[in-house]
Amino acid sequence: MLIAETFASLQGEGVLVGTPSFFIRTSGCNLRCAWCDTPYTSWRPEGRRRRVEDLVAEARASGLGHVVLTGGEPLLQREVGRLTVGLRRGGHHLTVETAGTVEPAFECDLLSLSPKTSSSDPPGPHRERHVRLRSRLGPPSRLLRRFPEHQLKLVVRHGDDLPEVLDLVAALGVERARVVLMPEGRTAAEVAARAPLVAALCLEHGFRYTPRLHLDLFGGGRGV
Repeated sequence: MLIAETFASLQGEGVLVGTPSFFIRTSGCNLRCAWCDTPYTSWRPEGRRRRVEDLVAEARASGLGHVVLTGGEPLLQREVGRLTVGLRRGGHHLTVETAGTVEPAFECDLLSLSPKTSSSDPPGPHRERHVRLRSRLGPPSRLLRRFPEHQLKLVVRHGDDLPEVLDLVAALGVERARVVLMPEGRTAAEVAARAPLVAALCLEHGFRYTPRLHLDLFGGGRGV
């Protein structure tokens, strides 16, 4: 598998925020979000090939019960099925974070599905493909049916995102208690600036709010 980094940290987002976790970050993504905060896994993918068995052993050696498989887009890795099976057989609670554009065979305890709205659309030659992929609702709909333990994590950049957020929630049939809104931002200051808007939307529509705890505690960068 092409792996950008592995590290131990606190889960910074979503329903398990604050949980000590071992992170496996794959490299490579089929989307090109304008506000991507890990360009070294998407726009300019970096990393090295790692054996599934070595990743499972490293997760076990971390001593942490929770593992987060993230990216990039981890579901693009052809070995993702073997890795997820190995991690769960090792007794780990496994969260898989995905944009939901592809749907290979894999396992997880919590599906963290993050479809993108138009605020993610990049300028330039990547735009058309990005829009086409993020607009497909078939793959995320089927993933949600496969994994009843899920969260729908949506990035909010400005108030204009709300109609698309509501449309996605309705189209995917996700109950609002499982919808998590997160302010967009690559720094704690950027997140804080958008936090009041996102909090107000959560209160109005019955969604959950998530901070980006890792930015508050450790700042941006790798390995957090």
